[in-house]
Amino acid sequence: MEVKYTFEQLKKNSDGMVPVVVQDYENNQVLMVAYMNEEAYNHTIETGRMTYYSRSRNELWEKGLTSGHFQYVKELYADCDMDTILAKVEQVGAACHTGSRSCFFNNILK
Repeated sequence: MEVKYTFEQLKKNSDGMVPVVVQDYENNQVLMVAYMNEEAYNHTIETGRMTYYSRSRNELWEKGLTSGHFQYVKELYADCDMDTILAKVEQVGAACHTGSRSCFFNNILK
C-alpha cells in the first residue's frame, strides 16, 4: 500500500483528530463514522486493519479486536479540504455495536 499523505498533512479538529467515514468497498454502503488520531492513522497504515481513537474510552481502538468484526482497508481517501478521511473497507460481520451491519439505520426523513 503506497501512502501519499502523512497524518501531519491532514487538517485536524481541536482535539487533534480527523473524522473517518467508513464505507463498504463492494457496495458503497456507509457503515460508520469514527475518529483517528496520529497513532490510529499510523496503526491502520501499518496493519491494514482500521484503527480509531475512542473518544468515550480515551484509547486506541482497533475495530474487531473484541468483537471479531474487523475492517480491512481497501482504500483511503482524503477529502478536498484534507480534513476528513473516507475509508473503503472489507467489513467482517457488523460494523455497528448494536449488531447491525451499518450504524445508519434510524430513518429521519424519507
